Amino acid sequence: MDVTISPSRVRGRARAPPSKSYTHRAILASGYADSATVYDALWSADTRATARAVELFGGDVTRSDDGTLAIEGFDGRPDVPADVIDCDNSGTTIRLVTAAAALADGTSVLTGDDSLRSRPQGPLLEAIEDLGGEAESTRGNGRAPLVVTGPVEGGAVSIPGDVSSQYVTALLMAGAVTDEGIEIDLETELKSAPYVDVTLEVLDDFGVEAGHTDAGFAVAGDQNYRPEGGEYAVPGDFSSISYLLAAGAIAGDETVTIEGAQPSAQGDTAIVDVVDRMGADVDWDRDAGTIDVTAAPLSGIEVSVADTPDLLPTIATLGAVADGDTRIVDAEHVRYKETDRVSAMAEELASMGVETTEEHDSLTIHGGESTLDGATVDGRADHRIVMALALAGLVAEGETTIEGAEHVDVSFPGFFDVLYDLGATLDRHE
Repeated sequence: MDVTISPSRVRGRARAPPSKSYTHRAILASGYADSATVYDALWSADTRATARAVELFGGDVTRSDDGTLAIEGFDGRPDVPADVIDCDNSGTTIRLVTAAAALADGTSVLTGDDSLRSRPQGPLLEAIEDLGGEAESTRGNGRAPLVVTGPVEGGAVSIPGDVSSQYVTALLMAGAVTDEGIEIDLETELKSAPYVDVTLEVLDDFGVEAGHTDAGFAVAGDQNYRPEGGEYAVPGDFSSISYLLAAGAIAGDETVTIEGAQPSAQGDTAIVDVVDRMGADVDWDRDAGTIDVTAAPLSGIEVSVADTPDLLPTIATLGAVADGDTRIVDAEHVRYKETDRVSAMAEELASMGVETTEEHDSLTIHGGESTLDGATVDGRADHRIVMALALAGLVAEGETTIEGAEHVDVSFPGFFDVLYDLGATLDRHE
């Protein structure tokens, strides 16, 4: 599906979808449990992949009409899957599930689409080997397809922290049900650290003790996943909120109010500060879980995305509208997402007339030296690129057509419906 967006002004109220990060963790945590009910879960292409994995491990995930997930778990130790685990395009799924597979008394095979099969998994495979399991890439390049044989019983591992925080999350979640627990020493500084804070928060909500050590993280073994009352509610997603917030900041005709913005451990809450620093009028009522944003002239700033890689596409679009330079730094790990998002945003914004400077670990958007003209742009089969380019289309001169717009289903299935309801003029077509 392609979507064509005409210059538009937006106003009104919109609700953020539930958090993808929390939903992944809640589904798998419920799988590790005997059973649990998950409310307000995001049901998207990525989270469905995690649900399928839980079912292949011997659990069951049933979704009701109101979106509630009733999950029967595999109670600590997964079965050996009867089929290959297809993680589709979900990097979170393959990493979390790879560690879970190492608990099974037998061999599991994991794969995904073309994009997922290009993403690095080597450090996690090495960690599983260090814990006494067997883990290999069929192509010998540290990328899926993966073959994992367990069971591991726990122990100590050392892994890099600057490739993906999801390795830490995967090991912590699996480690809680091993006999010995798992101690993780970080060889390098941890990037995307708030995502591990999300994991620790979810583990705590499911009754699992884990935490920081001087060298990294640790989780005790022989624990049980038991959420209070057998229930868990997923908070709103600040990665998705970033697009709504940016839409109001660059194209708000009147105030845009975003609902579902309760505080949490999500690092992407940083987008509120970013938009405020750039000059938009932002008011976050944390108690009510609402954010009001009104458009204003924006100015370029410097932003580190060391802990918030998913915000780079949004910030890049804000920079294209802002006066002066917006410099996004500490961005090397953003190149290892569904696509190389640093290059993707540089190239697609360039096709719309935006001047950029791309370096290995940074992207500078020269908003003061640029025009923003409608064009046909490639969403790169990446939900975050699609949504960021849609924002640019709101304020570009002329029509902007985003190819591959259906990929928003990964994290924000109703994105274009929400944008339309806020006043955007758009047309969907094959």
